[in-house]
Amino acid sequence: MAPETEPPFRRIAADLRRRIADGELAPGERVPSNRRLAQDWGVALATATKALTVLRLEGLVEARPRIGTVVAAAPAPEPRPAPPPAEFSRDRLIRAALEIADAEGLAALSMRAVAARLGVSAMSAYRYVTSKDELVLLIADAAFGEAAYPADPPAGWRPRLELGARTLWTLFRRHPWLAHLSPVTRPLILPNLLTHAEWALAALDGHGLSPTAALDIHVLLYSYIEGIAVNLERETQAQATTGLTGDQWTDTRLAALDAPAAATRLPVFTRLMADLGDGYDLDLDALFDLGLTTLLDGLTPRIEAGGTR
Repeated sequence: MAPETEPPFRRIAADLRRRIADGELAPGERVPSNRRLAQDWGVALATATKALTVLRLEGLVEARPRIGTVVAAAPAPEPRPAPPPAEFSRDRLIRAALEIADAEGLAALSMRAVAARLGVSAMSAYRYVTSKDELVLLIADAAFGEAAYPADPPAGWRPRLELGARTLWTLFRRHPWLAHLSPVTRPLILPNLLTHAEWALAALDGHGLSPTAALDIHVLLYSYIEGIAVNLERETQAQATTGLTGDQWTDTRLAALDAPAAATRLPVFTRLMADLGDGYDLDLDALFDLGLTTLLDGLTPRIEAGGTR
């Protein structure tokens, strides 16, 4: 245990380090949050956050979206020799580009990066695509094509629209960069993306809606899903920049808030935060569910009445 003369954040880090070494906290297990550490040790949130940051920099813990800070996995064993590279092809190019976008975001994607990943010359990639922009469209189409719909759709427009919305949400969660490609005012005309549009429009077909009304509802639903999904990539980038999870970042900001002044200027906000006790944990999946249910509830009278624009 660290001596009492050491700064509090080092004593907290030392205690967690010992618990990890003794197996009390196993790989993948969530460590106490900075909020809990602050309560247990009687320190400020910023001090607890600093202790977790020390362990993160040592590689002992890592931040995981929607989970928090967990014990990092043990180092992987030495990899086996890689098999001989497969023949270079357009499909391999797309798959390699998709892996880079998923792991590092679209900013890291380039023709040179893909070529390096495949072990070929940069110019080799241009045998299959003419530019990065074309490559981005190809991997987006591949990503949207990873989910299929049943041959026999569920009965009723609402279950069908809900299945389509949840399918798209799953794809955006798997490939967060998809939500940053293009505004809805400039729709992507991609074969696999149009399959999702066809599913939604078929659900609305036969309800007396005008073509404009049907398309507006489809765009509204798609833009809602995309709008929530935009935050997935932004949170990943923010964690990489700050080294803090969303909860940790919020806690540091709340700790710096002038509480007496806030109670005067923001009485409802202050009361709600106090009533929460352990704080507000923003869950994008739960927020998506709430918004989808609310949106479909609001659309029900319009669709079932066969409303026009």
